[in-house]
Parts: sequence; structure tokens; C-alpha cells
Amino acid sequence: GIGGAFQYGLQISIINSPAEYIKSFIRETWLKRYGSSPTEELITLMWSFVVSIYSIGGLLGSLSAGYLSVRFGRKKAMLLTNIPALLSATLMGLSRLCGSFEMIIAGRIFSGVCGGLGLNIHLMYAGECAPRKLRGLIAITASTAIAIGKFVGFALGLREVLGVDALWPILMAANALPALIQLLTLPFFPDSPRYLLIDKKDKEGCI
Repeated sequence: GIGGAFQYGLQISIINSPAEYIKSFIRETWLKRYGSSPTEELITLMWSFVVSIYSIGGLLGSLSAGYLSVRFGRKKAMLLTNIPALLSATLMGLSRLCGSFEMIIAGRIFSGVCGGLGLNIHLMYAGECAPRKLRGLIAITASTAIAIGKFVGFALGLREVLGVDALWPILMAANALPALIQLLTLPFFPDSPRYLLIDKKDKEGCI
């Protein structure tokens, strides 16, 4: 779940603590570019984009999950979710260095795609791989991973950790770590028996 539902929970909660810092960054960037200070309404509009665009990415990811899980298999599809995760971490982590608040918006779209894909494929993959007796227990790992992701997001956002003005780009790029962990560990996992039997017609592999 660390590269699946955990990513969703992390991105939902991580955006709360750096709100004022990101608004200030948008204000400063606008002033440097155009030589005039933006109105509060414009700042609020930009911040709304940053927060809500995640849902658009999530919708795109959710709509793609079914196709990717059949086209590439559950395991490879889960590995593919790390591409938008790492893209989003790079964009948001470098946004202040590049002086571009648009990079935060683009990063949030990619993180939404990752969340939408991961949440759906995680449920499929875990449910299909689980032994019959443990299927119910394994299925609830998705909600457990979401809860842990939210907790980690809130913990990282504390002022004593990364919730300060100097470190908010690192906080926004924190989703790179679970993506890298999954990239290193998931290749050693088996593929879904259901996928091998029904989609690949590999009965021996399934057994």
C-alpha cells in the first residue's frame, strides 16, 4: 500500500500546512514578474487551483486504472503509478527554485493521477493476490494505508519537521520517497493470479 493508497492519504493532508507559505510565494512571484502586487482574490483563486486540481488528476488516474491494469498487469501498472509521483515531486520540489507557481499546479495534477491510479490498482492487486481466508483483511489495507498516509502528511507538516517557510518545497516533494521505496521493492512481488489466468491465459503461471 505504500505506493498505492498511502500516496493518496499523504497528498490529501500534506497540502494543509504550507498554505500561507505557498500564497506568499505566489504573491512574490507575481510581483517579480509583472511589477505589481496581485489582489487577494487572485491569490485565493490560484490557491484554489493548487488544492482542487488534485481532484482532476485523481479523476484522470481513476479512469485510466482499469485500462492500465489489464494492458500491463496489476504489478506493472502499480510500478507505472510512480512515474507521475516522481514527476509531481520534481515539479513541486523545484518550483521555488525556478520561480514558478505553475509548477506546483502541474505537480498537483500529476500527484492526483498517481493517487487515482494507486488507490484503484492497489485494491485490485491486493484483493486478487490475497489467500481466500485473508481476502477481507487484505482488502482493508487500502483504508489503513490512507489513514497512515494522512497521519504522515500531518506529521511532516509540523513546524518542528518540514512545516516552515524554508522547507515547504521539500514537504511538497515528500511523495518521492514512497514512490522510490515501491520502485525498489515491488519488482520482487508476484503478479496477480487472476490477471495471469484471465488476461494472459497463463494457467501454469496462475497456479
